[in-house]
Amino acid sequence: MNRFFIKVLTLSLFIALAGCSTQPTQPVRSPEQIRARVVQLLPSNVSDRQGWATDIQTAFAVQELTPSDENICSVLAVTEQESTFQADPPVPGLAKIARSEINRRASKLHIPEFVLRSALNITSPTGKTYNQRLDAARTEGQLSAIFDDFIGMVPLGKTLFGSLNPVHTGGPMQVSIAFAQQQARDYPYPVAESIRHEVFTRRGGMYFGIAHLLGYPVDYPRSLYRFADFNAGWYASRNAAFQNAVSKMSGIPLALDGDLTIPDSYAVGATERAVRTLSKQLDLSENAIRNQLLKGDSLDFNDTAVYQRVYALADRKNGQPLPRAVLPGISLQSPKITRNLTTAWFAQRVDERRQRCMNRAKALASL
Repeated sequence: MNRFFIKVLTLSLFIALAGCSTQPTQPVRSPEQIRARVVQLLPSNVSDRQGWATDIQTAFAVQELTPSDENICSVLAVTEQESTFQADPPVPGLAKIARSEINRRASKLHIPEFVLRSALNITSPTGKTYNQRLDAARTEGQLSAIFDDFIGMVPLGKTLFGSLNPVHTGGPMQVSIAFAQQQARDYPYPVAESIRHEVFTRRGGMYFGIAHLLGYPVDYPRSLYRFADFNAGWYASRNAAFQNAVSKMSGIPLALDGDLTIPDSYAVGATERAVRTLSKQLDLSENAIRNQLLKGDSLDFNDTAVYQRVYALADRKNGQPLPRAVLPGISLQSPKITRNLTTAWFAQRVDERRQRCMNRAKALASL
């Protein structure tokens, strides 16, 4: 859910929508004032406060986002949750996780253990073997560099991974590297190696993380839902609410995961199948339903007939308006995660941090 929505609306409206729709109007701040405000709002234990403030202010300026206290606190809350303000945060047990993935792929391809062992004992461009580098790896940035070299220089690396580095996220906001590569056109810094490498730097990780958090228009009543989208994908909370309405109308239980169609597939998914059962009531063909559900990764979906007619029917049946945003019911899956965590848990934890930051802002205003 990463495609940007551009309609006839003006850029200024987009910028206004970049934060929560209930934000109060705040005075225009100069770059110096924005940096000073970030320094004030950062948690007290953060080091190099000016450095963080500079990178955050630059991201807001280049992306033309409103540097309100709400938006700044939202960025700080996600960063604190994801990395405790470390540009390339350490991951416990990373070497073990990496070796497990390598061994899993080798086993699937029936590659003998001695062949894998020999490949990992090859000296890499750093002068150390891949085995030595894996043992020493503590961060995703380090692991990503190992895989880049292993895939690019060792034939077995390409056999195991193709051309795709298996490290998919990173940096202080744990942003998707694929998303960063899609958003790289206006990146304001020199790229020494690659956009992938930039994600593991503070400046790059904050730039792309802020783009993922604030770089799309929404009309949510609370920041909580934007935080859920940060974890589950753009418009996931809006789409989960739509799935809830479809389920109530059709009587078909649906996973409220925010995916209205099966990503990158022509197959008919559960949500589309449920909407099809309502086609006569909606006065929409299956083809029209499909084409409109495909707009689920943009604000444009709000204006479709399927969205508006489903809610008209569901609200009437319910006797009152159904919510237009719902926290997606997604369990977080990653080798890095050792507990039973969900998107709702993530969003709520981040929102608590945002509220503490907003309390700091209010306290400063009263001085």
